[in-house]
Amino acid sequence: MALAGGAAMASRVARAAEPAAGSLDVKAFGAVGDGKALDTAAVNKAIDAAAAAGGGTVRFPAGKYLSTSIHLKSNVTLFLAPGSQIVAADTGYDLAEPNQWDHYQDFGHSHWHNSLIWGEGLENAGIVGTGLIWGKGLSRGAREAPRAETPGNGNKAIALKNCRNVLLRDFAILHGGHFGVLATGVDNFTVDNLKIDTNRDGIDIDCCRNVRVSNCSVNSPWDDGICLKSSYGLGWAKPTEMVTITNCYVAGCFEEGTVLDGTFKKFGPEAPGGRHIPHTGRIKFGTESNGGFRHITISNCVFEGCQGLALESVDGALLEDVTVTGLSMRDIVSAPIFLRLGSRMRGPEGTPVGTLRRVIISDVVCSNAAARLGSIISGIPGHAIENVKIGNIQVQHQGGGTKEQAAIQPPEDEAKYPEPGMFGAMPSQGFFVRHVKDIEFTNIEILAEKDDARPVFALEDVTDFAVRLSEPIPETRLGRVERKTI
Repeated sequence: MALAGGAAMASRVARAAEPAAGSLDVKAFGAVGDGKALDTAAVNKAIDAAAAAGGGTVRFPAGKYLSTSIHLKSNVTLFLAPGSQIVAADTGYDLAEPNQWDHYQDFGHSHWHNSLIWGEGLENAGIVGTGLIWGKGLSRGAREAPRAETPGNGNKAIALKNCRNVLLRDFAILHGGHFGVLATGVDNFTVDNLKIDTNRDGIDIDCCRNVRVSNCSVNSPWDDGICLKSSYGLGWAKPTEMVTITNCYVAGCFEEGTVLDGTFKKFGPEAPGGRHIPHTGRIKFGTESNGGFRHITISNCVFEGCQGLALESVDGALLEDVTVTGLSMRDIVSAPIFLRLGSRMRGPEGTPVGTLRRVIISDVVCSNAAARLGSIISGIPGHAIENVKIGNIQVQHQGGGTKEQAAIQPPEDEAKYPEPGMFGAMPSQGFFVRHVKDIEFTNIEILAEKDDARPVFALEDVTDFAVRLSEPIPETRLGRVERKTI
């Protein structure tokens, strides 16, 4: 008897979610799945068998598969069945491969093989299913125990280098190490419906082309949630380009694991042991910015208890043709919007300062933002940010700025690591704009919970500046515009 309507659709979805009958089960190759026996060899045998057959699906049924480095292969998809977990062991991972360019970016961005799951030079590969990747034994970074540089230690949950046609869909990552997902030089890359609850970066897209990140949730209090980069890790300045990030949620305020279990437990003022919580968790371009960022769209995303949107070029990158629309932000701890063109210049000697131009940001609402910074758009002397349009922005912040703060002259700090707090308290409650050419604001509303003596706009070395309002707004709502050396 034929299934009717919605039942038929549900059946088709269920069939699509399960691999074909000919898939290879890791247990048939000796995997135990009890969380105690090391299953690495069995898992890699199953992947090798699928690759030798010309491709296929390797299935992880329900269970806990303790493992070290799993080697992805071309034309092979890992299917994580409901109730399955791949659990990172404490040690025994592949060694970090040599990289003569490793002095231009940090250790994590310079090596891929020292990971729980890695692939290099692949095509038509993927990881799908609703199971969990738990980076239990992974390092959080080079300076923290277990140290990433120590041979045998794992540094990342998933690492991909120089691949094409890769799909990551539907699974979750808990405690992903230095990177939940690090993709470097991956073209035609789809990341959809991942849930990542971790203590460093969630998803890093580095030197990649034609990327779709959609429907993902990332909680990463100590580092960035979704981060576009263009490092020198491949040995040349390859741009990250043709990227869409849409319908995603990033947060930096929840205890690790509580987004995945649905309890959403917020940190107190400090983590256990008195550790400071930076509440990072944002969407960011940079800091690694050698190759550049081109043709990128961010839309319909939610930020909670984290830093705001950051677009940065500080290592010679060309950052251009970016649109951002439809952001909802709450409890932002730094600048809701941060655009920075700097000259840290971590890259080959002689590389010129980069360019940041043609950026449109619109339809942003932000509540309970920290008042100290406002939003910041800052180039450096002789290198202006160009062609920026910002419209339909409403920011409600905590207020309390003083006349003394309104008189602050922020330092240039041209070569400093780019962060919104790098300049200290800002002289504006809305936007601090410096070394910018051709910028237009439309329908801007800045609301302070407490009286704030700073202007909405503080401008330095700005040419072709315009504020356009669709209707008159009382000065008490808009604040005043202060112009300095325009």
